[in-house]
Amino acid sequence: MRSSGVRIHIVHPFAQVQHLIEKCICYDMDKEECVKALEKHANIMPAVTSTVWKELEKENKEFFETYKKDQGGQRTGLSPEQSSASRSSDDNDN
Repeated sequence: MRSSGVRIHIVHPFAQVQHLIEKCICYDMDKEECVKALEKHANIMPAVTSTVWKELEKENKEFFETYKKDQGGQRTGLSPEQSSASRSSDDNDN
């Protein structure tokens, strides 16, 4: 076979979506926000983003557990420590 000297660079779809998800995480997006952003700005189907996100969660359990906890505190405007303190004081009110 003859080669024309043209090289085609193909990015593996999983790696590309993973990279974009990592960018979303840098912007403190949760999974739902990331899925919507990649669909809108990169034309990536939500099922693809969701599948890659799930695989990343499997490979990086500790990171995502911490990330989700931090996300919960940020959504309420509280630090994780304040959020847990607030929950325990709510328990005492009953």
